[in-house]
This record gives sequence, structure tokens and C-alpha cells, in this order.
Amino acid sequence: MPLYVRDERVNQLAQQAQKILKAPTKTDAIRQALERVVETPSETAVREKKASLEERIERLRAKYDMPPYESLEHFDEKAFLDEMWGDNDVHR
Repeated sequence: MPLYVRDERVNQLAQQAQKILKAPTKTDAIRQALERVVETPSETAVREKKASLEERIERLRAKYDMPPYESLEHFDEKAFLDEMWGDNDVHR
């Protein structure tokens, strides 16, 4: 069943959505946008249960037996790069 958009503003929004979502057609862009707005409660619950970035990083640290971030030794990237390029006489 074809989708006919008669309102010019809605048509412009559909075109913008198509570019943003990289959808092949305006109809597909509208479908994707509507699916994001009209979610089932279970999909919303799954999204809310997603762990925060901090929690995911902590799980990775535990999985690979990495020390806590705070205990890591300071790394001076500028000094490292200066030494790598032979600029050892640069004032710090």
C-alpha cells in the first residue's frame, strides 16, 4: 500500500529523516521513525536495563583482571612524543 504525503512540511521532515536514518526511501524512513516512537513496553524495558558505560568498563576490567583506573601510573603523552621525535630538549 503506497504512502502519499500531502502536507509539504511532513514531506520535508520525511526527507530529512531519510537522510539522517540513511533509509532507501521516505516510506522506510517514516517506518523507522514511527517504530522508534511506538515501542512495545518490553523494548523500552530492555533499553532501560542497558548498563551504563562505567558499568560496562568495570565489567571488562574485571573480566581481563585489569587494575582500577585510579591505580594506573600517570602517562605523559607529550613527553613520550617528544622523546619519540628526538625533541628531548623541550622545556616541561
